[in-house]
Amino acid sequence: MNELPFDSLHEECGVFGVFGVDDAPGIVYYGLHALQHRGQEACGIVSAEEGRLASVKGEGLVTEVFNGDNLSTLHGRMAIGHVRYSTAGGGGRENVQPFVFRHHTGDFALAHNGNLVNSRELVRYLEDKGSLFHSTSDSEILAHLIKKEHSSEHRIFAIIDALNMLEGGFAFLIMTENRLYACRDKYGLRPLSIGRLNDGWVVSSETCALDIVGAEFVRDVNPGEIVTLDRNGIRSRDYSMYKRNCMCAMEYIYFARPDSDIECCNVHAFRKESGRLLFEEAPADADVVIGVPDSSLSAAIGYSEASGIPYEMGLVKNRYIGRTFIQPSQAMREKGVKMKLSAVRSLVAGKRVALIDDSIVRGTTSLRIVRLLKAAGAKEVHVRIASPKMTHPCFYGVDTSTCDQLIGHRCSVEEICRQIEADSLAFLSEGALLRAGNRKEMCMACFTGRYPTALYEHAAEIGRKEDKNR
Repeated sequence: MNELPFDSLHEECGVFGVFGVDDAPGIVYYGLHALQHRGQEACGIVSAEEGRLASVKGEGLVTEVFNGDNLSTLHGRMAIGHVRYSTAGGGGRENVQPFVFRHHTGDFALAHNGNLVNSRELVRYLEDKGSLFHSTSDSEILAHLIKKEHSSEHRIFAIIDALNMLEGGFAFLIMTENRLYACRDKYGLRPLSIGRLNDGWVVSSETCALDIVGAEFVRDVNPGEIVTLDRNGIRSRDYSMYKRNCMCAMEYIYFARPDSDIECCNVHAFRKESGRLLFEEAPADADVVIGVPDSSLSAAIGYSEASGIPYEMGLVKNRYIGRTFIQPSQAMREKGVKMKLSAVRSLVAGKRVALIDDSIVRGTTSLRIVRLLKAAGAKEVHVRIASPKMTHPCFYGVDTSTCDQLIGHRCSVEEICRQIEADSLAFLSEGALLRAGNRKEMCMACFTGRYPTALYEHAAEIGRKEDKNR
């Protein structure tokens, strides 16, 4: 079965954990459902009760993997869950998280959002010490480091030692038989929030999932911090004194739900402001503003308000197409964009359209949408992108692995405009992106090529791929 042929970005995963609340696995189920947009390939829940870790996981959506029968096998007041979209580690059941590890010092489970840039070096180091890996996910590396690097009965010190060997962007949940640890990378690349629920605690990749289960937001896990949740309450420890606030810009632009707050900034408000700033930088002579559903709608509203050009729902998304819709022929595959998006002819016919989108990755989807609008009678289509031009791959959990996959790396703005058959094209500036969130810094490596971490073998591999493709 084939994926629909869209060139949208995909984030690697989302994590959700509960401590000290009755029916913790059931609450995690609803939390994962709220985080489903962060990963649609696989999901899992591990619960802890009376020192025993029990697991249910599989490939598919949350509603496909879990049912009343298998959820009823999970009990206790503590559980963690995970939704996955495979990137560097690949797919397959062996990579479905959370992972459970058995050890003489005590069993533990682990769930991970993000990507490590020194994974190959660490795998070699651990294999030389006798470790055997059961998956191709770099998430397993942390577990082996915890087991190998410390013999103390106090697991927190083993976790600190292990985290200090990792480079990249990550948010980890680690669950033992009586304790939950929430850890975030020292660069602050991946989000992780803490909420209060009754007398217990909830940890989530996004605050939208806290709202769904009725938890009250308390604070974010800080960069370089380990938060411990147990019967003594909540405790904090810094594992690194090197800290930055380089939240991934694509969390605001694309990945997160609009009802989430990331580091005290609402995602919808960020996108709406980016749309306003986009109009200031790149006004379009248009009759109507249209956003590409769903992540671009907030920016389109902002562009409309700033310009005074009416906003219309000129593109409608079919929400009933599954992830693996069967396309029996090449002709059907080429109609894929029409299966997912439809233009409202009465709103676009004879109109000059300002089309607002969040990003351009490979350009094929932009071309199809421009053609779709013009086939519906649009006189002109002026494309405006509410982010800078994407020119470099991401190594922190986004599935853009090589420069040659990115049209923005190969082509100028004018060349991209011609390739997507738009009447004009403009991107938001890097400075405006920072102003939209009132931030001093974010990770914008995919736009600038300035990575907050060292890249180890990744940079060399990209160079080899580029040379091979020339």
